[in-house]
Amino acid sequence: MLAAQRRQRILDEVRRVGGVRVSELTSLLGVSDMTVRRDLERLGQEGLIQKVHGGATVPRFSSEEPGFEAKSVRELAEKHAIAEVAATLVQPGQSVALGAGTTTWLLAQHLLHVSGLTITTNSVKIADVLGSTHQVVLTGGVRTPSDALVGPVADLVLRSLHFDLAFLGCHGMSTDGLSTPNMGEAATNRAFVRAAARVVLVADSTKWGTVGLMSFADLADVDVLVTDAGLPADAQRLLRHRLETVHVVTPAGERVAT
Repeated sequence: MLAAQRRQRILDEVRRVGGVRVSELTSLLGVSDMTVRRDLERLGQEGLIQKVHGGATVPRFSSEEPGFEAKSVRELAEKHAIAEVAATLVQPGQSVALGAGTTTWLLAQHLLHVSGLTITTNSVKIADVLGSTHQVVLTGGVRTPSDALVGPVADLVLRSLHFDLAFLGCHGMSTDGLSTPNMGEAATNRAFVRAAARVVLVADSTKWGTVGLMSFADLADVDVLVTDAGLPADAQRLLRHRLETVHVVTPAGERVAT
């Protein structure tokens, strides 16, 4: 296979599933790890992909809104580890909010055996996971491509509620705060933040430095961040200075720093 053909195959695979790992591409193409990394470097320079730790995703623009299925394959090991550690922050009997997203969806699966929870969510997928074991309040609203229920109905429900903990994901996090490409989702996420005694951000390291179309929270609004060890050291230092607690985990589920 010529180099140009190989890069086109890589590009097709990234666009098909939303994100791929280097190890997956070496198996798919039958080439070395170094060859794949050179191809990813070239495609990244051309703006056709976004290189991330261990692989590549489709480029993320401020107004781009990937669907739930596309996001669910990105940084999967890291998201599982983040969800596992985030679940340890929940105590039996609490009122917990889960914003829509792939990491919060994985977190919901870890909460199945925590007793006495009242869960409020704006995700049908999360409600389906928890509905048989916990009291679940589904906000209602208009469904977005990323599987969030947003809009005036969702915001009205959230304004009347109070949560011990709210777990939120984000499209992007930076020194300017948290952001999303969807304006309706930004408004609903703000309502989650206002209703919570404590806000926990569950976000993998690839979100750092990404800025979506609309902000929904400042870093000062976040009490706890659970992220993975791919977050650059300078970003870890900055966030530890700005936030109350930062948990950094490995894909194996180990908490490497708190």
